[in-house]
Amino acid sequence: MEAVVPHILVVDDDKRLRSLLDQYLSENGYRVTQAKDAADARAKLASIAFDLLVVDIMMPGEDGLSLTRDLRRSNPVPILLLTAMGESGDRIHGLESGADDYLPKPFDPRELLLRIQSILKRALVSEPAARQAGVVKFGPYVFEVERRRLFKRGKQIYLTEGETELLFQLARRAGAPVQRDDLTGQDQSEGDGENRQIDVQMNRLRRKIEDDPRFPRYLQTVRGRGYVLQPD
Repeated sequence: MEAVVPHILVVDDDKRLRSLLDQYLSENGYRVTQAKDAADARAKLASIAFDLLVVDIMMPGEDGLSLTRDLRRSNPVPILLLTAMGESGDRIHGLESGADDYLPKPFDPRELLLRIQSILKRALVSEPAARQAGVVKFGPYVFEVERRRLFKRGKQIYLTEGETELLFQLARRAGAPVQRDDLTGQDQSEGDGENRQIDVQMNRLRRKIEDDPRFPRYLQTVRGRGYVLQPD
């Protein structure tokens, strides 16, 4: 598989700074997505698995510290905080919120790049071997189970939150049929609407993965039981 380009989410209410960081990081080999505030960041995080977040602390609405603390409850993505507050107490407060690093403004873009490289290197080294091996391969696709990311020949395929969850549940039990009830988490009597939604999500997922969705090779229907992901 081709090398995967790290994907960074830049969260800052300053449009000019976002654009400058996007350009600089892109020129240095990273894939970059921008978010104008915490709400925008949450929306993008719901459907995309990022490798690192660069987050400004001082933003209108929910600030970067609050966003970092909340993400730390369920998302291990590395976070680098940016702020105009450079006192040591502010730095400690930022790290206590769960950030991996903290960079005061103004900063040299080269220092930002070095810090990002260092964070990503630490994340790779500290990642458990089980996660490194936790992939399901089918045809030209690789699905990282724990990080819930799908790649085709090294290029990430973007999925909605529902499609990601469906593929995650099937990949966890790859090769074995999974009933619709198990995919929805509801009893059949309570989940008819949810079951229909699963079918809709499956049709959308097949259109993104299968060469011919009418005759699926990987995401197969098991009559009377549900669906199965057929790995290599």
